[in-house]
Amino acid sequence: METGGPVAGGVARSVDRRDGAPQAGDTIQIGIAVDIPEPWGGMLTRRRVEAGDPLVVPAHVTLLGPTEIPTAALPAVERHLAGVAATHLPFTLHLRGTGTFRPVTQVVFVAVAAGISECELLAAAINASPDLHREARFPYHPHVTVAQDVAPEALDRAYEDLADFSAMFEVDSFTLFSHSGQTRWQPRRDFLLGVS
Repeated sequence: METGGPVAGGVARSVDRRDGAPQAGDTIQIGIAVDIPEPWGGMLTRRRVEAGDPLVVPAHVTLLGPTEIPTAALPAVERHLAGVAATHLPFTLHLRGTGTFRPVTQVVFVAVAAGISECELLAAAINASPDLHREARFPYHPHVTVAQDVAPEALDRAYEDLADFSAMFEVDSFTLFSHSGQTRWQPRRDFLLGVS
C-alpha cells in the first residue's frame, strides 16, 4: 500500500509494504537493506541458492543486520528511518567482482566498487538511533553475500564464477524488513532517499 503523503512528523514520503497483520509478541526482529534490482537481484539470489545456502534471502546490501527491538518502538524507528532517508540523496551503486571474508567467516560476496561511502553514511545514521544501536562484531563493509556457511568448494565456485560480475544502478530507497520468527523476512516499508 502506498502512502500518498508524508509520514508522521512530515519528514519523508515512503512506501508502506505491511500486509496489515498484527505483530505477535513484545519484540520483533528487523533489518534494513538496499535491494538489488532486476535483472541482477534475481540472478544473485539464484547463485546463493545454487551454492547450497539454506537461507533464501533476496540479494541485498545490508545497512543494519538483524536487530531485535520492542514492538512498541517500531513507530519511533520508522520516524528515525524517514528522517535518515530525507537527509541522504540517491546515489549510484556499482557492484563489481567478488571478495571473501575467509578465514574469519565462511562468506563469499560481490563487492561494492562505488557507493561505499554512501552506504557507510546511511548505515551510521541508521545505527545512531538508541533503539537500533548495537555493538558490531566486525567493521561495517557493504557487500552482497552470494554464499555463506556452505562447503569450501561451493564458496570457491561462487568466488570464481562471479569474478567478472558487474552491475551499476541508482539507489533511491532502502527497505525496512521484519521477521516475526514464524515466517521469512518480509519487506515492511521502503524509505525514499532525498524526499521530504
